[in-house]
Amino acid sequence: MPKMKTHKGAAKRYRKTGNGKFKRAHAFRRHILTKKTSKRKRQLRRGTYVAKTEFKIVRKLLPYA
Repeated sequence: MPKMKTHKGAAKRYRKTGNGKFKRAHAFRRHILTKKTSKRKRQLRRGTYVAKTEFKIVRKLLPYA
């Protein structure tokens, strides 16, 4: 059986934590920031975890994470 390939796009976006979850960054913080409130921009700085519904997909893309 050949080795499975890691999805490189996903590898750059997700990191596995010690307890098995996947960390990710928030979207909507690249441009058009003038209309967004300071509070919203500040909250988008912090990372978050991959949702339960997407966990299986990410795990499949990163077989060795």
